[in-house]
Amino acid sequence: MKVVFLGPPGAGKGTQAVRLCREEGITHMSTGEMLREAVKAGSEVGLKAKSYMDSGALVPDEVVIEIIEEKLNQTGWEESCLFDGFPRTVAQARALEEMLKSHGSALDHVIYLETSPEVAVERLGGRLTCRNCGANFHIRNMPPRRAGVCDECGGELCQRDDDRPESVQNRLKVYEAQTADLINYYVKKGLLRRVSGDLQADQVYTKVREALGL
Repeated sequence: MKVVFLGPPGAGKGTQAVRLCREEGITHMSTGEMLREAVKAGSEVGLKAKSYMDSGALVPDEVVIEIIEEKLNQTGWEESCLFDGFPRTVAQARALEEMLKSHGSALDHVIYLETSPEVAVERLGGRLTCRNCGANFHIRNMPPRRAGVCDECGGELCQRDDDRPESVQNRLKVYEAQTADLINYYVKKGLLRRVSGDLQADQVYTKVREALGL
């Protein structure tokens, strides 16, 4: 099964993706993790991405696509994989189709976690991110074992500037403007499955599994 998770900031894509991949043995293709890995490895594409990330700019389509392609050229994902954070544009969606096609594969489902602005702001307002490894926690929903300390690497946890309410509102507007065409693109292809992201995490997970026929 090949799946894409879509949803605005605060929809819980990462949380749901990690759980589904762990329980079903699916390869998790997290764009954020892949970008960090490429930067850490100092690869040519990683250095390209770093120049944009350091300036706070969006990493261009061609760089993100190159990182995804690099990952798909590795083995271990062929039976099932989940794309989390990619694609974000119709151009990226078309590139993904071509990449999968070159490997004799294709998408089966696109899960869209529809989430209201109020819920997104509340969730992201409580999110804590590790300065070192990028792992995410939440003050109420998924607190670290030790306050202010990452469970994964012991790094310092902080609130990202773009998780503050005024920034979140802007990110939601940008997301909606950028992905409206992408949502329609997958609707026309008959791949889109809508799931409410406003529910509690366990309820969302149950709905996601139902949408995937699991």
